[in-house]
Amino acid sequence: MNPPTFKQVKLLLLDVDGVLTVGEIIYTDSGEQIKCFDSKDGLGLRLLMDHGIHVGIITGRRSQALIKRCENLGIDLIFDGVKDKIKALEAIICRFNIELSDVAYMGDDLPDLGVMKKVGIGVCPADAVAEVREHADIITKSPGGRGAVREVCESILKAKGYWDQIVAGHLK
Repeated sequence: MNPPTFKQVKLLLLDVDGVLTVGEIIYTDSGEQIKCFDSKDGLGLRLLMDHGIHVGIITGRRSQALIKRCENLGIDLIFDGVKDKIKALEAIICRFNIELSDVAYMGDDLPDLGVMKKVGIGVCPADAVAEVREHADIITKSPGGRGAVREVCESILKAKGYWDQIVAGHLK
């Protein structure tokens, strides 16, 4: 069997805690959640969207910090507070009229396994739980919240032949 390629990816879906963040959930005294997002991951996601690749979020937790981050990046496909990630995936597939094989999903823990096994490419960060690493098609070198998403974004852009043009554009 050939290893999966990112060339066919039209949609990148992401879990949040442990993927876009390191997985820590910090609460202030007033009960607000604080999340830290990697700026390089953010640029990678923007570059994907700039090149016509859709980006979306499927997460079990609700967070105003996530909503703000997605708003900042221009991500409007947000399924938060989700109990059944596969139902969310099915709704997204219908919305974009694409095949499961056109989707890459990045998750780090047990609730992500079902989606990872249904899509074309299941990806996880280096520090995902053992069971997720075992079932992932691709494991990043970086841990979640520390550049793992950027690795995936660059891999997609390189596979589609956009990366050299992007770098050249920043050399001007």
